[in-house]
Amino acid sequence: KLGVLHWSGISCAEDPRLAEIMKERGYTYTDVCNIAPGSLPDFENKIKSFFREHIHYDEEIRLCLEGSGYFDVRGLNDEWIRISLEAGDMIILPEGIY
Repeated sequence: KLGVLHWSGISCAEDPRLAEIMKERGYTYTDVCNIAPGSLPDFENKIKSFFREHIHYDEEIRLCLEGSGYFDVRGLNDEWIRISLEAGDMIILPEGIY
C-alpha cells in the first residue's frame, strides 16, 4: 500500500470536515496557491516544476477547490499511478513517495 490518502466532497477551506482532518493530523496552517494563467506570476516557468519527478521529504497535502488536476506517483513496482483530482477532492501524499 502506498499510503496515499483521499477525501472528496470538501466544499471550501472552511469546511468542517477539513477542520477535523487538520485537527486529527496535527496540521496548524494552510496556504492557498491558485495555479492558473493570470493568477500565478511566471505561470509558464513555475508549472514546469510540477512535471519533474521528485521525492517528497514530507507529507504533501493538496486540496482542489476549483477546476481539476492530477498527480502522478510511483507505485510499489515502480509503475506510474495517476491520481485525478476535481473540485472538492483532497489527497495526502506520504513522505518518501515519488
